[in-house]
Amino acid sequence: MIYEFKGKYPKIAESAFIADYVTITGDVTIGELTNIWPNTSIRGDVAPTIIGNRVSIQDNSVLHQSPNNPLMIEDEVTVGHMVILHSCVIRKGALIGMGSTILDQAEIGEGAFIGAGSLVPQGKKIPPNTLAFGRPAKVIRELTEEDIKDMERIRREYVEKGQFYKNLQTEQDS
Repeated sequence: MIYEFKGKYPKIAESAFIADYVTITGDVTIGELTNIWPNTSIRGDVAPTIIGNRVSIQDNSVLHQSPNNPLMIEDEVTVGHMVILHSCVIRKGALIGMGSTILDQAEIGEGAFIGAGSLVPQGKKIPPNTLAFGRPAKVIRELTEEDIKDMERIRREYVEKGQFYKNLQTEQDS
């Protein structure tokens, strides 16, 4: 379901795939070739949520904000299943592992990898191209070439899957 909130209506790129059972409200922007998977909630009823191009937000994720603290997700980010993102910044090409929570004013650096089940506390900065893991998340090491290739594969496959389902939606709607 897509809802207006106090005069603000989500802006969703034509090429984005929005699965069934997704809720998007208010001041939300979703970029080109982005894919949002079932049972995800993206609320823009406190501050803006800005999602870039070729982003994957996987099943059962929750995206929200605190007053005057937007949620910003740059291009080519992968957000795993059951992730909570709250008023944080996720830089280009980062991957947020399944079941992780990223809190207010935390920043995940470009190309960083947050391991599954991690908690990035309020205000924490994770450097670019590093693997961080734990509760609270700590930087474990620099990413390897193999890590980077795997992240690129995951990103590419989700964009392709999203477009496959987007085409099915288009066919069913016509």
